[in-house]
Amino acid sequence: MMKFLKPILIASVFVLSSLGVAQAKEATSVFWPDDAQLVISISMQFEATAQNQSDPGPFPPQEEGYPDTISPSWYQYGMNEGIPRLLDLWDKHHIKVTSHMVGRAVELNPELAKEVVQRGHEASGHGQTWTPQYSMSEEQERQSYIKSANIIEKVTGQRPVGFNAFWMRHSKNTLKILKELGFIYHIDDLSRDEPSLTPVESDDIVVVPYTFRNNDIVRYTGSTAMTGKAYLQELKDEFDVLYKEGKQRRRMMSISAHDRLAGTPARVKALDDFITYAKQHKGAKFMRKDDIAKWILRQDNVPKNSPRTFEEDLL
Repeated sequence: MMKFLKPILIASVFVLSSLGVAQAKEATSVFWPDDAQLVISISMQFEATAQNQSDPGPFPPQEEGYPDTISPSWYQYGMNEGIPRLLDLWDKHHIKVTSHMVGRAVELNPELAKEVVQRGHEASGHGQTWTPQYSMSEEQERQSYIKSANIIEKVTGQRPVGFNAFWMRHSKNTLKILKELGFIYHIDDLSRDEPSLTPVESDDIVVVPYTFRNNDIVRYTGSTAMTGKAYLQELKDEFDVLYKEGKQRRRMMSISAHDRLAGTPARVKALDDFITYAKQHKGAKFMRKDDIAKWILRQDNVPKNSPRTFEEDLL
């Protein structure tokens, strides 16, 4: 009897094992499109030349009453050299990124802004000027976003659906205004390594998380400044951990590239080397943030944040 049952048992074990593999694969595939194990999303800030004229950039403050002849040139580098060099890098690797565009910078550099979108990248909102949103009145904030979105759409042909605030700080009205204006996501949240949903009145807005770690404005300036090689190693280390975690849960890696910082030769090389490294791993996928948000809105296994509250709401 056992002689006849043995082949059946072996076959049964094989079938069950195969089903287990298939189920595991299916569980992984629901996290991201194309069975991706880890999604990497790069933000390319398009903002230089829109800075306040009094902004000293990386230089010591200058006495009032004298023209600053050097700081503007440091910012101009982002448009003359940084963005073009980064666009060539994205093309080299056939990846698409999200460009957070300040409306005034688009007005001042229309051909370059148009080229960003023509080369397949997302135009996302980043305010009209380098002005904090949290201190604006509700109507000032609304009109700022409308003006910026109109400029971006007129110049590039693409109306933004995503938003990045000045230094990531919102007012108590920001999310409500964004939803009213048709935005589907923002990036100004550092609380997760995966997208999430935040309730806004009777609806949700997607949080496609930004980064303060993999961020050139932090890693290449000030007391935390590091070399391109050190930054490359940090990116690889971050990737390795998230890639491993991505077998069991939805994981996303965010990288920030500011026009005048990430677009320098040595820093572009660091990004080039990292992208090459990441693409050697099966299931590593680069996505624009609007595509991430649209994917998340179709899923039912997305973390949901508590509604935002402010001190005056608790009094």
